[in-house]
Amino acid sequence: MTAEQLISFARGAPSLDIVDVEGLKAAAVRAFDADPAGITAYGTSVGYPPLRKWIAEKHGVEADQVLITNGSLQADAFLFDHLVRRGDAVVVERPTYDRTLLNLQQMGGEIHGVTIQPDGLDTAELRKLLESGVRPKLAHVIPNYQNPAGVTLSLEKRRELLDLAAEYEFTIFEDDPYADIRFRGEPLPSMLSMDTRGVVVHASSFTKTVCPGVRVGYLVGPAELIAAIAKRATNLYISPGMVSEAIVHQFCVSGEIERSIRNVSAALGERARVLAESLRRHIPEARFVEPDGGYFLWVELPEDVEVDRLAPAAAERGVAVVKGSDFLTDGGRHALRLAFSAVTADRIDEGVRRLAEAMAAVRG
Repeated sequence: MTAEQLISFARGAPSLDIVDVEGLKAAAVRAFDADPAGITAYGTSVGYPPLRKWIAEKHGVEADQVLITNGSLQADAFLFDHLVRRGDAVVVERPTYDRTLLNLQQMGGEIHGVTIQPDGLDTAELRKLLESGVRPKLAHVIPNYQNPAGVTLSLEKRRELLDLAAEYEFTIFEDDPYADIRFRGEPLPSMLSMDTRGVVVHASSFTKTVCPGVRVGYLVGPAELIAAIAKRATNLYISPGMVSEAIVHQFCVSGEIERSIRNVSAALGERARVLAESLRRHIPEARFVEPDGGYFLWVELPEDVEVDRLAPAAAERGVAVVKGSDFLTDGGRHALRLAFSAVTADRIDEGVRRLAEAMAAVRG
């Protein structure tokens, strides 16, 4: 199977045709012209100061509440490292992002998965867990277009989660890199913006709105938490990459980011629609919630389809998928995560057709 024939639903990354390469090149030139001394020297561990200010304004917080990191995965790692000790209880969504799960497991966290419903985390199930005596250090939640489930946490559940965090004294880690990639529906306020009790730490990223190669993410939280993590970051690497952060800053202040978000959202909205149609056509028994934004669609397949067998059979037919079991501590044996972000609309139907063939083969 040659590379050009491979159709990959595996990676949550935009395809090159929707990355604003020209806009980024122009932003890079402006960044070097505007601040050659600032971006070629060692910076500060909190990140490139003008970008820090821009992020603070976007979220309506003070600049000392923002720490810019090398991608939001590093923001996650810093926060986990700061808050979680071996044996600490941690709440995650079920399913959740595979790398988050892995990192928390490696830190020795005691992981409690709470079921995801079509309107996000099951807050009633979480309340039961808390009433049973579990006292988590933090609850990791991806509120918008969740990875891998593609669902969005409702406004009512956001309020309930904030109340639970205040009552049971845990931190809500609002991991929110997909919020701007919205195809349908109204944007919901972030829990960070609704929080009056200091229970939320928020992370996001420019990976999904600009491009993955910039590796610029950030953490927003109480100033003293950010200062403590910044100190750790200084010892770890002195400063994150000033060049890429300055390019992102120029991309943002020029307004090009808004255009980029519109382009990415329009393209991915079409891809999500085509993927849903193709699944209904070729795999009518598949169950899924069609996402309102983001990069991912989660598919539940019939009980007689084991994804451990389906994934290699799909690969033989030139389709890459990620097994649902990667996103859970247990279960997901009949589910797949399909990332539609990197597959152009004209290739999606063929990809699903091949997946249906692979399904027939493993069932046969």
